[in-house]
Amino acid sequence: MQNKLKTGAAVAALLIACAAGAQTVDNRIDPATDKPVADLSGRARTGIASFYAKMFFGRKMADGTPMDPEGNNAASRTLPLGTKARVTNLKTGESTVVTIQDRGPYVQGRIVDLSPATARQIGITPQMGLAKVEVTPIFVPLPNSTARRGSATHVAAGAAGRRGE
Repeated sequence: MQNKLKTGAAVAALLIACAAGAQTVDNRIDPATDKPVADLSGRARTGIASFYAKMFFGRKMADGTPMDPEGNNAASRTLPLGTKARVTNLKTGESTVVTIQDRGPYVQGRIVDLSPATARQIGITPQMGLAKVEVTPIFVPLPNSTARRGSATHVAAGAAGRRGE
């Protein structure tokens, strides 16, 4: 009877962990062996967004600045550092503009890590943990020190015009 209770408790714990979006060894990406291709296209991409855990608050990001949980910073494995992009929660339709300042996420299927403040702005709660999003670059810095306009450039220009900027 005691073994059945232990087994049942272990199964329940596993189900809870999976439902909470816990990472398993199988879906982790090894950054040392997996070299993503830089995305300089400026095209929109759809995938899963997550947000930074508390343990990363204040830690140095790839661009050298500390991770600000109240900032508009984000991490992408493929977009160049300094890219400005609109992130839209496909369930709520809410969106915000972020700056790519870090590398990650290192979990298969995830395309962006957001600061907690940014995640809240587009309706991602800690209880949800993850959401399907569209990441649409506004401008993408290129290796030759120029920038490519992304597919969200016209959206940003239109919004600035409506605000009188």
